[in-house]
Amino acid sequence: MSERRPRLGIRDLLNLGTVGLFTRPLRAVLASLGVAIGIATLVTVTALPASSQAALDQELTKLGANLLRADPRVGVDGEPIPLPPESRGMLQRIGPVTDAATVGNAHAGVRSNGLRDYVESGITTLAVTGDLLGVLRGELAEGRWVGDDPLPVVVLGSDAADRLGLSQLPDRAVSIDLGGIPFQVIGVLEDTPLAPDLQSAVLVSDAAARRWLDFDGAPTVAYLTGTESQIEALRPIVAATLSPGAAGMVQVSRPSAVLAAKDAAQANFDGLFLTLAGIALLIGGIGIANTMFVSVLERRSEIGLRRALGAHRGQIRAQFLVEAVVLCSMGGVLGVSLGLLGTVLWSATQGWPVVIPVATIVLGVTASLVTGALAGLAPSIHAARQSPTAALAAG
Repeated sequence: MSERRPRLGIRDLLNLGTVGLFTRPLRAVLASLGVAIGIATLVTVTALPASSQAALDQELTKLGANLLRADPRVGVDGEPIPLPPESRGMLQRIGPVTDAATVGNAHAGVRSNGLRDYVESGITTLAVTGDLLGVLRGELAEGRWVGDDPLPVVVLGSDAADRLGLSQLPDRAVSIDLGGIPFQVIGVLEDTPLAPDLQSAVLVSDAAARRWLDFDGAPTVAYLTGTESQIEALRPIVAATLSPGAAGMVQVSRPSAVLAAKDAAQANFDGLFLTLAGIALLIGGIGIANTMFVSVLERRSEIGLRRALGAHRGQIRAQFLVEAVVLCSMGGVLGVSLGLLGTVLWSATQGWPVVIPVATIVLGVTASLVTGALAGLAPSIHAARQSPTAALAAG
């Protein structure tokens, strides 16, 4: 009957595996720092993009990630082909569309309130249908919006207001001349980055333009918002809706596309930093392996004594492998903590929402355990192969 080998319980194995760490605490801390730096970098690089993406999503939503603009293409006579007068209603009947607004060129010359007696070139008069401010996330610098007011009132774009000397409205009522009709200025727009052409325009309601300026009701630009997840799929539908016979005569663009390109560029930097995190982990793992080899050489007498007392190679191997894993785990815990702290601090300084995916923490802990297992594999095998007599003699 063969003699059963003594087995080590998990507690005994942990006690043996941490003896070397407690007897040389400074070495253990310094060795784990390399892993901590790698894990901290890994956690930060994987957690920060989540916060950055959340901030970018907020910015895109604020500036119009779900916004589309439809412009008619130029016809053979060099003039844009007008959109149908009922464009807004046509767009609002599309399922994923949440709102729509249009502007149309009323072709009315703009004169100031007597300060200048000539027509201001470069300023257009646009008739508005729908909640244009809501669709464009626009804001008023002063005054109120024209809405559906049929009275001769107007809101100035920011550049138009500067040119007309009305960037700040006086206390008294002030009017400008549109096509020979005095229109009272009731508001001034803030800059509209999603529709820069509105900044050099004066805006009147569609009802007022039809009544006072003989506007024909044909829009020149349509804006619409829709369900963000379906916004790209909407583009061909919008073109076909506004120009059923020739969808190619309507160009549908996404004003916020430049911010989406910024997000794609950020992904390239994320890949670069992940590579750097991997390199830092590799260097940390090499440092752990080197520390373990030194530990094996210093503890040869201990290994020889344990072998002489009946410990088999598997137990010696497990002892040093556990020591390497525990050492890396210490660095992993420290690295995850530093990484999360760095993520919180950086997000706070950038004004981003703090988003820390659970997968990031799991990834950091798992990476430290795998690094420890790989770093301790060769030293533990080397320790297990020590001859008891040679090891005792070396001691």
